[in-house]
Amino acid sequence: MLLFRDLSFRYKIPLRATVLVFVTASILTASLLLREYSDLRRDVLDSSARWSDVLSQTLVAPMLHDDVWRAFEILRAATSPGGGEQASAITLIDTRQRVYVSTDPERYPMLAPLHERGDAARELASLIDGALDASSRTVEIGDRLFVVTPIDADGVRLGHMILEHSGAFMRARFTGMWLSATAVTLLVIALILPVSWYWGHRMAEPLVRLADTIGRVGTTIPPPEAVRFYESKDEIGQVGEALARMFDELREKQALEREIVFSERLAAIGRLTGGIAHEINNPLGGMLNAIGTYRRHGATDPELAARTMSLLERGLVQVRDTVSALLVEAKAPSHPLRPHDIEDVHILLKPEAAKRGAELHWHSALPGELPLPATLVRQVLINLVLNALHAVEPGGTVACEIGVGTGVLSLVVRNDGQHIEEGRLPYLFEPFVSGARGGHGLGLWITYQIVHELEGHISVQSEPGMTVFAVNLPLKIELELEDAS
Repeated sequence: MLLFRDLSFRYKIPLRATVLVFVTASILTASLLLREYSDLRRDVLDSSARWSDVLSQTLVAPMLHDDVWRAFEILRAATSPGGGEQASAITLIDTRQRVYVSTDPERYPMLAPLHERGDAARELASLIDGALDASSRTVEIGDRLFVVTPIDADGVRLGHMILEHSGAFMRARFTGMWLSATAVTLLVIALILPVSWYWGHRMAEPLVRLADTIGRVGTTIPPPEAVRFYESKDEIGQVGEALARMFDELREKQALEREIVFSERLAAIGRLTGGIAHEINNPLGGMLNAIGTYRRHGATDPELAARTMSLLERGLVQVRDTVSALLVEAKAPSHPLRPHDIEDVHILLKPEAAKRGAELHWHSALPGELPLPATLVRQVLINLVLNALHAVEPGGTVACEIGVGTGVLSLVVRNDGQHIEEGRLPYLFEPFVSGARGGHGLGLWITYQIVHELEGHISVQSEPGMTVFAVNLPLKIELELEDAS
């Protein structure tokens, strides 16, 4: 059955119909043959009993006059073609159950006791010994049928006549019946099968069409003109109608999602441009004011000129940092990551933690050199830890765990500072989205870009009292690394 489990319904239904027709026809044919065989057996026995009664009357005179030859001639004529019921052997038994005469002298020689001629003959002798009535009796022994008829003359028992039908005779009659029934059955099957295959295809066509339409549903929804369902009020038609409604709703949902995505992109672009303008306009405004002041008073006040230069330098550095953050590139050459790179980050961040009065718990378990760009991994780690330090209050705790799992480098940063509201989580990794005072909101965006370029994954979980950032980076070389030397 497993062989046909994945077969299309356009073949499965006709095949099942074929099997059903064949099994039904076989059962009906077998039941009819059994009935016909039973009727044949009964008819043969009844006919043989009547024929035996008639034949026994013709044997009275030969047995009264002890005319063995005449009795033999009568029996031989009875077993000849056209002589009536075709018996394989007819045997006359006298009152002492000895063979008087038989058409099969080899099996039943004259004057031989009947009970000595085999098991069937012994059973017949027992039957004859207990028979007192004058009617014929039929008995089936093995595959042979026997009709035992008493021969009486004026109430005096002269003997018995045993008419024997062989199994070959019955099998021949049954074989003829079986061949006829089989021929009729095959003819009926040959007429029914094309009809069953036609109706099977008609029944399977709606299911096949339904499966084909559903199979085309993937990243896109089929257009209405490409959707063809079976139209009816039955179960398949109801499923098709429900699917058509579902496709219409999915198309509406898809169109709505496109509009939402487009609106979100426009909103993100607006936030990005607004943030860029704010981050660049602030230092530019200060620098323009400084230049105006320098033009009016700078020539006569050297100290003012020096302060103006310093202000211009700080403003330009801030603009450069903002532009550099926006142009972050994750394909810069770097050497492979080593344990001391992580320890350098720890040393670098400890003064910042002390400055903010926070505890920094650090746990690193790198086994050795890893095929990841050290510069980018350090930048991700610095951004996450600085973000955590900015979130905690004085006396708070930041914990950093670095380790190697199954084919990945794992970076986990926890802090017990103010948690991130659920409404901010979807926008957390967009640029200029910051929850810290004075932050420009680029740190997490840069981190996300780097993790994405390294084909890694970053996630965040936040609840009151605990915020966790987790990064997994696959250990494979996708970027150009500098020579370790």
